[in-house]
Amino acid sequence: MLEREIRVLESAVREAGQEIVRIAREGFETTFKDNQDPLTTADLAANTILRSKISKAFPEDAWLSEESADDLTRCSHRRVWIVDPIDGTREFVKSLPEFAVSVALVEDGVPILGAIYNPMTDEYFQAVKGAGSTLNGERTHVRQAALGDRITVFGSRSEIRRGEFEPFADLLDVSPLGSVAYKLARVSAGGADATFSLTPKNEWDIAAGVLLVEEAGGFVVDKDRKPFRFNREQTLVPGIIATSMHCKDELIRQIELYLSNSATP
Repeated sequence: MLEREIRVLESAVREAGQEIVRIAREGFETTFKDNQDPLTTADLAANTILRSKISKAFPEDAWLSEESADDLTRCSHRRVWIVDPIDGTREFVKSLPEFAVSVALVEDGVPILGAIYNPMTDEYFQAVKGAGSTLNGERTHVRQAALGDRITVFGSRSEIRRGEFEPFADLLDVSPLGSVAYKLARVSAGGADATFSLTPKNEWDIAAGVLLVEEAGGFVVDKDRKPFRFNREQTLVPGIIATSMHCKDELIRQIELYLSNSATP
């Protein structure tokens, strides 16, 4: 099942990653989108490679990418590839090896195949629905037990800088890490107990990572504790909470308490 999709996906993602590394070494141009997010020639080159290889192999499937014009006819397709050619472009620009290529195949709103690849560290994370998750071919699992009394969490530097984890200081140890997709991948491999963000994310940021964490034995919901459905007309989702099972209840309880208090006039 999905054998051809798996082969095509890995080939495309690794080729895109190689091109990103080449461009990083030889130099690139950077512009800025309307929301001031950076866009580099590496983002565009990787997107071209991914779309060329994947859409050529599966021409009937729809396409949703951060770096492609959105065609809402995708919403009528059962299968859609959801792509972020470089998640963590800010880290790429700063030469921090904390960015990743992220691609998911979604069927009827549910990810069934996903890959996240950090080309600088050569970490290739993959998950197939119902068949588990791997890192460079070795099976991965979320953390099975706490390493201490506190919960270890990956958080973005911007969120740390804005003080978004300070309300949880008594519970959490926060490690800075770039790229939402890469954080989710690292959680799926047991690198931390959890990662969460209470600000909106786009489907392409998280689709592959959601499957990775779930197939590694973890738990993923949006900040309203609802499961994700993908390939919606509106690509923004209300945050994300991804956690190992051993700390799920306590972490979600603390987040709900914080959100409740924040909403109180």
